[in-house]
Amino acid sequence: MTHPLRLHPDRLFPSDGRTRDIARALHAGVKDLPIVSPHGHTDPVWFARNEAFSDPASLLIVPDHYVFRMLYSQGVPLDALGVPTVDGSMTETDPRSIWKIFAANYHLFRGTPSRMWLDWVFAEAFEIDVRLEPATADLYYDIIDATLKTPDFRPRALFDRFGIELIATTESPLDPLEHHAAIRASDWNGRVVTAYRPDPVVDPETPGFAANVRRFGETANADVGSYAGYLAAHRFHRVRFRDAGATSTDHGHPSAATADLTTAEAEALYARVMAQPTAADAELFRAQMLTEMAAMSVEDGMVMQLHPAVSRSHNASVLARFGRDKGGDIPLPGEFVRALKPLLDRFGNDPRLTLILFTLDEDTYSRELAPLAGHYPSLRLGPPWWFHDSPEGMRRFRERATETAGFYNTVGFNDDTRAFLSIPARHDVARRMDCAFLAKLVAEHRLEEDEAHEVARALAYDLVKQAYRL
Repeated sequence: MTHPLRLHPDRLFPSDGRTRDIARALHAGVKDLPIVSPHGHTDPVWFARNEAFSDPASLLIVPDHYVFRMLYSQGVPLDALGVPTVDGSMTETDPRSIWKIFAANYHLFRGTPSRMWLDWVFAEAFEIDVRLEPATADLYYDIIDATLKTPDFRPRALFDRFGIELIATTESPLDPLEHHAAIRASDWNGRVVTAYRPDPVVDPETPGFAANVRRFGETANADVGSYAGYLAAHRFHRVRFRDAGATSTDHGHPSAATADLTTAEAEALYARVMAQPTAADAELFRAQMLTEMAAMSVEDGMVMQLHPAVSRSHNASVLARFGRDKGGDIPLPGEFVRALKPLLDRFGNDPRLTLILFTLDEDTYSRELAPLAGHYPSLRLGPPWWFHDSPEGMRRFRERATETAGFYNTVGFNDDTRAFLSIPARHDVARRMDCAFLAKLVAEHRLEEDEAHEVARALAYDLVKQAYRL
């Protein structure tokens, strides 16, 4: 027996009838607005080559750590899911076999945002009307596999179909950006830009850091034997990224620590981290580089994004066999007030800087982040993301941040995903949850309905374009 798959038109709206009616009206005004995705990890090669996606498993399971981390937590080996290994050793290569494992365990995603996103993809993108379960695994596979072979499911066609106005990918400064060049040289008018993610040449604890910096300097024709030459290399690559459409930088540091060293202190620190850095030196160098990046953003107008406090690749055996970004990243407590003060003392009041702060530590929303963003002109709050990119996470964010930072010190929504087909699903959830939150304010006579319509549009579209200078 199969079960129907239905997306209820009132999903995520309040259960109270009057408030639900307000949410419906608000959502009707924003649901069809273009999607602006200013931070994410879709592969630019998709849009450069515009080739068909190979199969359902390679598209929806193998690259998506939201999916395979849940399966792994229940004892499904990553090998069985076709996740590639560091050493190239064999893992499952039959996509139908991978898909059947996924279908057999789809119940594990009940109540999770992944389930909402995936069901949207199945129902809206592929027009499947029965639920995914073991009995429908082959049906799903055959429908999706056949659909992926059609011209309407090439990456550029999906970009247009989903109403995407812009996607920003994220690249290291060591990336040649040839795929972005190919997109710009094509006859397609889709807007795919990059973002400058300098972590491999900023974090001394990155494997191969010194070699990365030397290559970084060579490609910039800069002498990175000196700190001044190293900073010059950053300026060179930032220009290169801006030429590829970048309006933002992205920094995934272990903490939000910043520093403002003298030139002599910074030069001495740089020499130490290029030789044999201690953990303390590595943290201080990352802190100094955030302030240096802020100085460069004041010069060139690129928006900074900072998302600290994650223990990355916590599972050592998974890291050794499968590499980074395999679902083993775990949130840590965050601290911002003292950590950001050296940077804010220099640039916090400068309107030329926009620093967008993200966190996985929700306790900091009301205690630190909302008060900071509610005061400093340079600061904005990034939306709930990663583990909190969920209905409840979005609701908690609005409840904890709005009273101090308001709506207009936030930057709308970004999806931060590698899973291309989930982008419209994620934006749909965000728009529904924001409309539900606004409807409650209207129902409680804390906000007029005409104002709520203006805020709903701002949260869905306007604020992200303003914050990221798009």
